[in-house]
Amino acid sequence: MDKFWLVVKREYSTRVRKKSFIISTLLTPIAFALFFVVVFFILRYDGDKQMNIAILDEGNVLVDQNIPSSKDGSIHYSKTTKSFDELKKEVEEEKYSGILKIPALSNIKSTAHTIYYYSEKSPGIELQERIKSSIKKAIRNYKITELDLNKEDLKILDTSITFDPEPIKEGEKDTSSFASAVGAFLGIVMGMIMYMVVLIYGMMVMRSVMEEKMNRIVEVIVSSIDSFKLMLGKIVGVGAVGLTQMVIWVILIPLLYFGAAMVFGINPEDLDQSSLAASGIDQEDMESMIMMGMEELSRQNWLLIVPLFLFYFLGGYFLYASLFAAIGSAIGDDLGESQTLSMPIVLVIALAIYIMLAVVRSPESSLAVWSSIFPLFSPIVMPARLAFDPPMWQVGLSMLLLLGTVLFFTWLSGRIFRVGILLYGKKVGFKEMGKWIFTKS
Repeated sequence: MDKFWLVVKREYSTRVRKKSFIISTLLTPIAFALFFVVVFFILRYDGDKQMNIAILDEGNVLVDQNIPSSKDGSIHYSKTTKSFDELKKEVEEEKYSGILKIPALSNIKSTAHTIYYYSEKSPGIELQERIKSSIKKAIRNYKITELDLNKEDLKILDTSITFDPEPIKEGEKDTSSFASAVGAFLGIVMGMIMYMVVLIYGMMVMRSVMEEKMNRIVEVIVSSIDSFKLMLGKIVGVGAVGLTQMVIWVILIPLLYFGAAMVFGINPEDLDQSSLAASGIDQEDMESMIMMGMEELSRQNWLLIVPLFLFYFLGGYFLYASLFAAIGSAIGDDLGESQTLSMPIVLVIALAIYIMLAVVRSPESSLAVWSSIFPLFSPIVMPARLAFDPPMWQVGLSMLLLLGTVLFFTWLSGRIFRVGILLYGKKVGFKEMGKWIFTKS
């Protein structure tokens, strides 16, 4: 057992001391911070100057109404009685950024109306949406006045519908649509973390085995340690490297995020307002949604979700890492073989991701239930269902099958590893690897 831990220590220490590991570990959070800063300034950019738009109200639609300037002060509206030609000259003299012409309504009951915007520069999509939204409200008020309608009575007609499914039995989990949305988001995040870890660090195990085999270092190592312990030591060592890198990222990314915000004077609320203005979502509605999201997250059973996620995290890693280690041991001098032999494993992982995306839309479907129990899919699919409170018998069965499959695949990979790691100069296929499983030591 001491030799096993020596392999783990060697695999871990040699990798964390590499310049490539140190550089990638430090540069990734910095890249995230720079990305955040660049995105902020891109979203905040609203043109080279403040816009002053002249309004030519031909149909006197605005009457005594004034269109308020934008909240960020980037757009100012000026209602005028000047002629179009006069305004056109003033636009050329850069007194106005453009002319907004509102024709008279041909029919007060018409539900469609066209307005015209004249400028030297083509208006962006965000500007178009802002202008349309403002004029739409103004025309609505004009129609209310012309039709002699009561605004308060009209407000009564607008009914906001909230769909809120309730459990038929008291004490069951909240099944509201918003809870489902939060659960879907949480599930996708956990599923993608599993996907990245399994694929990236599983591939790292395969490359580690390939490098030592090609450098003939493994011939010396296997003379003093059992090949199965060597394979398991590599899996644990590389996994520890990956865990170390993730912990560093979890600490550094938030610190650099807030540090970049302080250095560049970035207010996250300004970024939210810019995004909301572009999307047309009301800020109060967004704040309400955020509060509801935080409340829903606080309701989740984290004491159950976190331990289960860690179980599936480790189970998925050991399952696929052992397969990648077996593939790495079977590859000869041709590095192109690694793509061919590892393709089935990558396809299974990719398929699990697509199933996970379907599962968050319908977490109680037959596909969701059986794919979260099937061991090759469960490390990615079941974490996506945890936020939806799946029945414990399904979770228990999934865990037992995953544990059994991990032990079986580790043993299976060990059988392949012990033969393949010392085999050189021969192109190996899946048929040949299958024979190695039954080869006597």
